Amino acid sequence: MSSQEESHIAKAVAGDEESLATLLHQAAPQLRAKLGASISAKWQSVLDVDDVLQVTYLEAFLRIGRFEYKGPGSFAGWVSRIAENNLRDAIRELERLKRPQPQDRVTRGAGDESSFALLEGLGFTTTTPSRHVAHGEVKHAIAEALSRIPQDYATVVRLYDLEGLSAAEVAAKMQRSTGAVYMLRSRAFDCLRESFASESRLFSRLA
Repeated sequence: MSSQEESHIAKAVAGDEESLATLLHQAAPQLRAKLGASISAKWQSVLDVDDVLQVTYLEAFLRIGRFEYKGPGSFAGWVSRIAENNLRDAIRELERLKRPQPQDRVTRGAGDESSFALLEGLGFTTTTPSRHVAHGEVKHAIAEALSRIPQDYATVVRLYDLEGLSAAEVAAKMQRSTGAVYMLRSRAFDCLRESFASESRLFSRLA
């Protein structure tokens, strides 16, 4: 790795967005080629390389503070893994569309229950009595958590999980592909799990 690249990495980890943008620009050709070879013709109508790159770059900006340099090529490898995870999540959800679960449309966007369905989708278990006791707290906690994550992440969760729109409808509203919607939702869930993990007082009441 050149001394200039090493300098960019050090500055990026310290919070310099321009340095990170430079590193991502340098990594883009290799990423684009790798992703282009990974998206089969089967999915090209609902997912393209730019979708994956856009979400990957956003993730890189969110996570760069935790990046650990481990020698030449480690930054490129790190970004590549993020991109691969995004692509994998999108394809997994697109595959799931072939076997949709009827209850998904019943619980998602079904009035107040959508808040609890979202929590359960994040892995938090709730009981029927607790729904009545803590409903206001749950809605407030969700609104607060959504305000702290990137706007595109929050928008997908609001439209898909809380309002009950289909992925295609969300994609049309956001002018994104269906694949991008699933990538954004997966990353949004990661952020929300981290946020809700600190809400021990609230979730102890929902157990």
